[in-house]
Amino acid sequence: MNKLLKNWLTFILLIASTQITSAQITGKIIDADDNSSLEYATVALYSQTPKNLITGVVTNEKGVFTFDKIKKGTYLLEISFIGYQAKKIENIVFTDAKKDLGILKLSIGTSLNEVVITSEKAAVVSKIDKQIFDTSKFKNSIGGSATDVIKNLPSISINGTGEITLRGSTGFVVLLNGKPVQGNAATILSQLPANSIEKVEVITAPSAKYDPEGKAGILNIFTKKGAADGSFAQVNVRAGFPSIEDYDNSESTKRYGIDATYNYRKNKWNLSFGANYQRNDISGRREGEVFTIINDVKTTFNSDGERSFDEENLSGRFTVDFTPDENNDFSVGFFAGKRSKDRRADILYFDNNAVQPANSNNRLYTFQYYNENLRIRTSDFALGSFDYTHKFADKSKLSTTFLYEYTLLGGPTTNRNLGYPDTSQIIQDEYNTNDNPLYGTLFQLDYEFADFSFGKLETGYQYRFLNHQGDFLYTRRNNTTGIFETVPEFTSEIDLKRTLHSGYVNLSGKKEKWEYAAGLRLEKMDRELALQAANEPNKEVLLYDYLQLYPSATLQYSLENDTKVKAAYSRRVERTTTFKMNPFREREHSETFEQGDANLLPEFVDLVEIGISKKFEKGNSIYATAYLRNVKNLVNRVNLIYNDTILDRVYTNVGTGKSLGLEVGAQLKTSEKWSNFIGLNIYNFDIDGSYLGEKINSSATQYSVNLNSTYKFWKTATLQFTLNYLSEMVTAQGEDSRFYSPNLSLQKTFLDNRLSATLQWQNIDLGLLDTNEQRITTYKTDSFYTTTNYVLEVDIVSLNLTYNFNSNKNKSKFIKSEFGAKEF
Repeated sequence: MNKLLKNWLTFILLIASTQITSAQITGKIIDADDNSSLEYATVALYSQTPKNLITGVVTNEKGVFTFDKIKKGTYLLEISFIGYQAKKIENIVFTDAKKDLGILKLSIGTSLNEVVITSEKAAVVSKIDKQIFDTSKFKNSIGGSATDVIKNLPSISINGTGEITLRGSTGFVVLLNGKPVQGNAATILSQLPANSIEKVEVITAPSAKYDPEGKAGILNIFTKKGAADGSFAQVNVRAGFPSIEDYDNSESTKRYGIDATYNYRKNKWNLSFGANYQRNDISGRREGEVFTIINDVKTTFNSDGERSFDEENLSGRFTVDFTPDENNDFSVGFFAGKRSKDRRADILYFDNNAVQPANSNNRLYTFQYYNENLRIRTSDFALGSFDYTHKFADKSKLSTTFLYEYTLLGGPTTNRNLGYPDTSQIIQDEYNTNDNPLYGTLFQLDYEFADFSFGKLETGYQYRFLNHQGDFLYTRRNNTTGIFETVPEFTSEIDLKRTLHSGYVNLSGKKEKWEYAAGLRLEKMDRELALQAANEPNKEVLLYDYLQLYPSATLQYSLENDTKVKAAYSRRVERTTTFKMNPFREREHSETFEQGDANLLPEFVDLVEIGISKKFEKGNSIYATAYLRNVKNLVNRVNLIYNDTILDRVYTNVGTGKSLGLEVGAQLKTSEKWSNFIGLNIYNFDIDGSYLGEKINSSATQYSVNLNSTYKFWKTATLQFTLNYLSEMVTAQGEDSRFYSPNLSLQKTFLDNRLSATLQWQNIDLGLLDTNEQRITTYKTDSFYTTTNYVLEVDIVSLNLTYNFNSNKNKSKFIKSEFGAKEF
């Protein structure tokens, strides 16, 4: 790999040596009120007489624009940005090798009629360290959550069980407005309304200034912000139509919700308030076939029944920002609420279930029973944060963040095996619950030096502390007395404490056509895991610590014709969660237990990327990134036999894993009204390891495709079709079938764009396709075989209404969970 990187850099240097510095016109666009930089402002360059378009660009994150290869002459410049008054600069005489127009200010439009839009935002913008996606392009996500937004991105896929992966890995971290969020991605993303999101950054090779957690990288989600004094109020209402397909579920689905945001900004104050309630049920079924072989006796138990979800979220939040002067900024935030997710799996294990010799079809006996299984997961949470930023006279900057969180996680699982067809006969009745209070603290200090001639230097320190306590009670009904009795082998207490100290230094800069960033992070972790089974008098305490370095480096070179090439390296870590470290079994459903590994090691990741991006005329663009990810101490789920009708799902370290892949994204605007965005990620994943002395070797190639096609009828009406497709995949102990979901959205705006109505048709099937359906199969030769087909609801129709009470833009920002969401 070192040789490959060396050859790549030699190629870039060879190209660089042939380049000639071009004549340039440059400048910087800022907000006229608060002097903030305006990223993505559109700048068009025309010849003065006659007026002909020469070229156009958008500003970078600092509001800077640059036109290269400009000939001598007189030019006209037009600047526009959504929500601002357009600006025109005439008679620009260009005679030198470079002309700097300096700082150019744009003012907020005083009414919607004064907003001038001369071009359209790109769906994706490629930067040196990330891809930036404009979420307004994804109409199918309106009224949903952040999950509905990110599933459109080229590197994201979601399977039939709701598992979200980035480049094939579930190990990624979510940032909210640049602030780290330590939490389970699926849970965090489901709590964030899609309507509040402005853009998403995908950072696959993060620099050392970011916390190193997340083996696949970072999703940085930015909420909508404004730039004018005054108030902003928005209400979103969503209503789902009755289910079209009948899955014979015990309850009808309920889908509705409302979220509201109020933002007031005046002089030194910025106040944000928000509330959200969502009910989002999903109907469905599962069809299963399982057999186990123990001592040459084969037990077969096939099944069919309900597998549905009831999900409810209620929350309130506020943030107060105070800026006494241009050098100081204070922010206080609070977020609290309740959430619950109930998974019902009422399954009939029907009459062809049998026990027989492994090598014979002579049945010893047959059996059938009905299983009622309800798993409830709840969370009451409250968290608060304080942020302070100070800018010094030399333009250096000091930033601090403090966050504290309390979360009460819990929820019971009821598992009842009943006779069939006489369900009044109780064969086995079990009830297990848990009480999991979690306390988390984070403190972060960052210092950004004044710019040096060689670039920007940053350094910082971070402290994290997590205390997660759990009481797990497992009881079983005594069929003679009717009393629920404790089952000692499944009842336990677990207490995880984890302390992290880390510091970093990072250098980034740009010189001519080169952009570069390099950094180093040092992290010290101490982990204490205390375990006590119900039948043990004392706790067992397991200690683990490490001191690790995390280097990073990125180099990018700009070629002619808007083409850029880059190479990057980043070292990451995937820290262990309490769930995957709990060695005591927990009932999942009738045929499955789940347990973790108390000695689980963190996964350490090395990532190398080589990429190219190019912009074409009319807003078309394409990018491609080849990547190699090597994971040490790979955590994998392994299935084992517990008894003749129950399998154990065990999370443990199995060895190393390698992913070699290619990610491609393209924006194609075929006409003024029709635009398309397509993303492809294809990779080969290889596992080399062992478990309990048995070798684990698997290699599989998988791909995912996300297509987004939009047709604009007129200025206020848009039709959009999306397709999310995930190919078949070979796993460590089996394979997963393909999974896909087509969607259609029709959006119409009214009342000068203040009211937006979106009609959505999700998971289109019409009884003709196998939409939203996936079969997951695992097996071990001469031991067990299990295959389950998850059939989730299709042809879901809903209507979303969004109303803005005034024309000001939203500048609200809220804090999110750092700790508790990960264990939910």
